[in-house]
Amino acid sequence: MRLALGTLRQHRGAYAGTFFAALLAVALLAGGGLLLASVLTAKPPADRFAAAPIVVSGDRDVTLENVTTKQKKDKAKVKRKVKSERLTGAGALPVDLASRLGSLPGVAAAIADVAFPVQASTPDGRPLRGADDAPVIGHGWASAPLTPYALRVGAAPGRGQVVIDVDLAQRSGTAVGGRLVVTTKTGSHPMVVSGVAAPAGRDGLPAQGALFVADGEVAAVSGLPGPTAVAVLTRPGADPDALRDAVRGVAGNAKVLIGAERVRADLPGALPDYIGPISIFGFVIGITAFAAVFVLTGTVTLGVRQRLRELALLRTAGATPGQLRRLLGVESLLLAGAAALPGAPLGVVFAHVVAARFRELGAVPAQFVVRTNVVVLVAAAAAGMLVTFLGARIAGRRAVRIAPTQALAETANAPTGGLVPRTAVAAVTTAGAIALLTFVPLDGPLGMGMTFVSSALLLCTVAALGPLLVRALTAPVSRLVGAGGVTGWLAGLVTRSERRRVAAVAVPLVLMFAINATMLLNSALLGQLAGREQAERTAAATAQVTAPGGLPLGTVERLVALDGVTGAAATLPTRAIVEQGGKPEDFASQGVLIAGTEAALDLDLRAGTLPGTGTFAASEYITGQYGWRVGDDVRIWLADGHQVDLRLAGVYARARGFGDLALPAGLVAAHDPRGLVSTVGLRYRGDVPDRIAASWPGLRLTPTLGAAPAGDEQNQQGAWELMVVVSLGFTAIAVVNTFAIATVARRREFADLRLAGATTAQLHRLVDREAMITVTVGLVLGALVTGIVVGAFSAAQDGTVRLFVDTGTYAGMLGGVAALGLVAGAVPARVLLRRGSLPALNDGL
Repeated sequence: MRLALGTLRQHRGAYAGTFFAALLAVALLAGGGLLLASVLTAKPPADRFAAAPIVVSGDRDVTLENVTTKQKKDKAKVKRKVKSERLTGAGALPVDLASRLGSLPGVAAAIADVAFPVQASTPDGRPLRGADDAPVIGHGWASAPLTPYALRVGAAPGRGQVVIDVDLAQRSGTAVGGRLVVTTKTGSHPMVVSGVAAPAGRDGLPAQGALFVADGEVAAVSGLPGPTAVAVLTRPGADPDALRDAVRGVAGNAKVLIGAERVRADLPGALPDYIGPISIFGFVIGITAFAAVFVLTGTVTLGVRQRLRELALLRTAGATPGQLRRLLGVESLLLAGAAALPGAPLGVVFAHVVAARFRELGAVPAQFVVRTNVVVLVAAAAAGMLVTFLGARIAGRRAVRIAPTQALAETANAPTGGLVPRTAVAAVTTAGAIALLTFVPLDGPLGMGMTFVSSALLLCTVAALGPLLVRALTAPVSRLVGAGGVTGWLAGLVTRSERRRVAAVAVPLVLMFAINATMLLNSALLGQLAGREQAERTAAATAQVTAPGGLPLGTVERLVALDGVTGAAATLPTRAIVEQGGKPEDFASQGVLIAGTEAALDLDLRAGTLPGTGTFAASEYITGQYGWRVGDDVRIWLADGHQVDLRLAGVYARARGFGDLALPAGLVAAHDPRGLVSTVGLRYRGDVPDRIAASWPGLRLTPTLGAAPAGDEQNQQGAWELMVVVSLGFTAIAVVNTFAIATVARRREFADLRLAGATTAQLHRLVDREAMITVTVGLVLGALVTGIVVGAFSAAQDGTVRLFVDTGTYAGMLGGVAALGLVAGAVPARVLLRRGSLPALNDGL
């Protein structure tokens, strides 16, 4: 311990780079871990049923059990797996369930709650949204006591009237007597505000706005045949366990929820959705963890290798290999432990900054908050210390194994060895990358994630074979870049002989370019393909009809029936679940309504026809995955959990930005809680636009000119770009740090060159040429990794192999990484070569 502390004090400058790398690694691990832990433990911010101890609801997910039997000798082994997929809507319970529950002993009241999303707006078209752009959820006034809501002003709603919460009233400037237009899947309903209500001590719920209609109008406004939940209020002194059992007996297959589970009875669309953020933050922790471990290991290895002379001297002085291993281990733990102290708080800051940006992009719910978790911070610090410790032990294994008489001789050249394990690691990682790029369907939802894993595996290959790859590349590159004069010749000679040092500096450049360029290019490719397919889908239509929030299907049916409309295609976005092998899978889908004799929607049918009554169409991807053929009957769960068996009528190719299932629009509207048409493509003759404007002044009719990315696609693109920024920032710091460490280790070499007569300017030119060679080698390897992954990903999308995808992005990445590498190589050397900063030099020199 004393020797380790003395070494750290003596070599503060040499260890500064390792300390900085460990600090950043711990910060990234802590920040990514906090984001993922926070989203995994996130709870809904509001409890709609706070006043009810028991709530009965229908299914909020599709749960399937897969039973497999394996015969082992004389015994049969039965394995059961239960898989669930969350629904986006809520089915209706029996109309008489509330009255049956209310008659149970110990029940004070059973209140039916009908929850349905509404698109509310003022007469001038200003939409009503809750805090943080939360949705507005409609209810019957009878369910107001469940939170409870109480009137602040006005009266309960009557026919044609609504009560809104205080927050909505303040945001919209609406008072009692004001008018609103409430749009649901049943149509647009002009309403008068009869009152303003709020929960006790609050102006509204934090995740949803509340709008109440008269109980007699709930069915007509919502389109639901029954309640979505029933809340049970108990009498004082009632036995809770006995009452729960009695409620279960009456509820049948419905869910009986108590305690914190009651919030699950709310409408799924009323609660923040954390499914998407889990995958986003999982990817964030994957990127940051890989980059942190990769860079930290390389930095520690470089630092240890620069101490070979010192370790050799200790060996000749009698130190045993075990003592040197313990010394390196203690040094690494002390260094990483010191780095973890500021690294963990920095990780908290990093997590809050990233979460704030994701909230702005809409990639995570506005209610998401980062919670400081001591376990995560300790785990991040421990991980950083462990990686540093293992890196130091692995890097020093050659130095502590050689005989004392060979130790000093070994310092003349960097020790070789380890070719067999390096080759084995490279073979395994390369085989893994090839397997992923070959056998995993990259055109599916796992495509982007698998390209990152493939890039990471190929980078491990580059790191394992670094000295060999650098030796193969530095010869031609040094002769090309180093051509011209003695300085260029010497730079080429140095880089060819010091291939391990070149590899240590080039590998972070490979990491920086390959990981980020792959993500940017693949994300750009998906955006380009989605935009192109959207344009091709809608090209047949003359114009697109839209409305803020969407159009009721009844309005669309009247619109497409206008004289002069020769073709129409309405799309109604939804989610649907299908099953294979006992595993439910959720897919983006569309309800489709086709009218007229001329096509207004081109899905590029490869077989069959578009959906009609009792049928559906599916994308090539999903039919390939599930083995469906035209004519097959398929069971589908709609948004509210309703099961329906439909016959596959057609297979289409243009699914990007559309969905993998095309279902009958009427069926979707009946079972999706929102049930509104997003877009209507029209082909028409005559004055159809004028008649649409006269009959429906709130609609917008625009010519079909191209495709704008959907909101979800824009959010996803923004999330990818933010992850690239995080990765770029860390890898850029790592590149600068590695160059600085490598440069500091050459102080004696530079001093010898100065004593031999080299001028400072010549040394500057030498370092610049070496940096050019190193950067070129790094970019060649990075471009190779990027080309392999992007080419495979591109071929999987549409059969076309693309290496660049977006020339501007590619050139920007090349130029940015090259500029950073050249600056990182030049600046530390210029600082080191200042007058009097080298050993063995004095002012007279």
